[in-house]
Amino acid sequence: MLRSLLLSSVAVSLLMPVTAVAQQTQTIETAVDSTPAPTAIASPGTPAGPDIVITGRLDAARASIQPSLGATTYSITNAQIQALPGGDNLQLNQILLQLPGVVQDGGGQFHVRDDHNNLQYRINGTILPEGVSVFGQTLSPRIVERFDLRTGALPAQYGLRTAGIIDVTTKSHFDNSGVASLYGGTNDTIQPSVEYGGSTGQTNYFVTGSYKHSNIGIEAVDPGRTPIHDNTDQYQGFVYLDHTLDSNNRISLIGGYADQSFQIPNPRGLHPNSGYTVGGQTDFLSNDLDERQHEQTAFALASLLHDAGPLTLQASLFARYSALRYTPDVVGELLFNGLAQNAYKRDFTFGGQVEGAYRLSSAHTLRGGVIVSRDRNNSQTATQVLPGTYDADRAFTQTGQPVTVVDNGAKTEMTYSVYLQDEWKIAEPLVVNFGGRFDHYDGYRSESAFSPRVNAVLTPVEGLALHAGYSRYFSPPPFANVATTSVLKFRGTSAQAPGDDGANTPLADAPYAEKQDYFDIGGQWKLSPTVTVGLDGYYRKSYDLLDEGQFGAPIILTPFNYGRGTIKGAEANVSYAAHGLSLYGNLAYAKAQGTNIVSSQFNFAPADLATIARQSIYLDHDQTWTASAGASYRIEQGGLRNTRIGGSMLYGSGLRRDGDVPNGGKLPAYAVFNLTTSHTFTGPGIEIRADIINVADHVYEIRDGSGVGVGAPQFGARRGFLFGISKTI
Repeated sequence: MLRSLLLSSVAVSLLMPVTAVAQQTQTIETAVDSTPAPTAIASPGTPAGPDIVITGRLDAARASIQPSLGATTYSITNAQIQALPGGDNLQLNQILLQLPGVVQDGGGQFHVRDDHNNLQYRINGTILPEGVSVFGQTLSPRIVERFDLRTGALPAQYGLRTAGIIDVTTKSHFDNSGVASLYGGTNDTIQPSVEYGGSTGQTNYFVTGSYKHSNIGIEAVDPGRTPIHDNTDQYQGFVYLDHTLDSNNRISLIGGYADQSFQIPNPRGLHPNSGYTVGGQTDFLSNDLDERQHEQTAFALASLLHDAGPLTLQASLFARYSALRYTPDVVGELLFNGLAQNAYKRDFTFGGQVEGAYRLSSAHTLRGGVIVSRDRNNSQTATQVLPGTYDADRAFTQTGQPVTVVDNGAKTEMTYSVYLQDEWKIAEPLVVNFGGRFDHYDGYRSESAFSPRVNAVLTPVEGLALHAGYSRYFSPPPFANVATTSVLKFRGTSAQAPGDDGANTPLADAPYAEKQDYFDIGGQWKLSPTVTVGLDGYYRKSYDLLDEGQFGAPIILTPFNYGRGTIKGAEANVSYAAHGLSLYGNLAYAKAQGTNIVSSQFNFAPADLATIARQSIYLDHDQTWTASAGASYRIEQGGLRNTRIGGSMLYGSGLRRDGDVPNGGKLPAYAVFNLTTSHTFTGPGIEIRADIINVADHVYEIRDGSGVGVGAPQFGARRGFLFGISKTI
């Protein structure tokens, strides 16, 4: 069956002892001097020696290369992750849902400011290339010391993927210790994991490894408590290594691997009504379907950091391999859908980036960089289909038994980027950052663009920072996901494209790069040492707006373009932290619309194409209102000392579904509440925790199976009880 589903269970991680709980923070970075320096971790009771001082200074120097002047940055630390229900056993995407303007969707997807994907991940400042994974998560929260979500009018160092920059600062344990943990509970979930970090001489290292098994690996397609055929097995590993050459130079190596297998959950009690016959068989119970998806990814990053005098420079190499294999239930899928496709996609990207900052004077800091990458994509499919004919109403009549259509393809894309900008401190309260970048890619299309950027930050009084900015964006389609289907090969079969009338060559334009004019204005006000509020508004005008949908048998998202689009919205947030109590709340409004589909047209029915050409429609992932909130309290005195209690909430007003026009309706609103408690036994170094997910056992639907490019229905996770224990080693 065709499905696009959301990861609903809790992922493998470590239960780290927590010494402090901080509130979620929003920052508007105003200058390099305001960038906080990541801290090195020394052994308890050990004074900070020269090596630790050098490490902290080099970390701060690395951060100074890419401050997000004028952009909105939402930050979450490891301590804040631990305070959430599930802690760092959560998937990284589930943690991101607690930030303003981040919307939950199916298939492990989420949307920042009503964009579809358009996200860039960085690890310690180095770009992590995109891959072809769908359900699996490449990065685990267990590696995170802190991560920042940067959005809004981004400065020139950020390009190609611009809805959000997820910049992960990894843990750096230098005290020759680690943590082993075991976490599990509802749905036969079991998650052992281990991490260890240390140092020897001028070399620091950190490693993690984990395994997860669960009977609920992907979001259910019905509201039942236990999905049918939904097992998952997931292995993840990560290694970090750095070596300080001298006080001005450091090299670092980062590597990761994930191997994740998923059964595709089955709907209950359905029978095909297609009238197809396969080897004399006409019936098939949907409970018995056996579809599977296997995803693998591996990445490696290498960096050299130099900091001396006015110049800070980081040169990096990056590489990523990813592969996805979808294995169908041949007879079942033919009877239900008329096609069964065995698909294998693999992608390998490597490249380099050189970025630097030069402090020209007290008023001017120049930043620039060059990024080059090569991406090789390979797609192999063997699709079993039924031969037949279509009448004028597109009703299909089978005329024979299954035949196999082989459709293989490969392509290489080159991408080149260069940028330069100046941070200008005009006067004490005003800082302006202006510059531009040039991007060119050559793949399924060859396109280029120059993108000017300008941001200003004003701090009229202590504690108040106002910002405004404009950015021109250029975002090529995600190369690994571009469809390579030879449409005419499927003519005269049950898999004939919706846009193929059988007589004329269907439109199959390759996706275009999206161009945006992006405006952002907002502010942050620290009302007191304990209370911070923020407000931000944005407006985006898009040309060749990129979206993605599931078209075809494998659960792979394929990009397409709307000719024009607009996205606008506002975000508000408030946080409080004092006396062991941490509170936060976020509220976001958004509206995203597009008109006239101008690429990958063969995936759409002619009637839908005509409607969308005449009028704007909502994007399928548009959600008008999104909110999140949380609370955590750590008891520091008495018999319950080192006990933490907390909770979180997620609200969505509902994604789009079909109505009178495509995406013309919306799903019902939902609110989900989670609870957590934990206790740390400081003597033996043991922590225990208990989490309740979806306390009220609320049944809610994320997708109903309708909408542009939407697969099957997707329901949120039902109530779950999970428990963990961790031990310092």
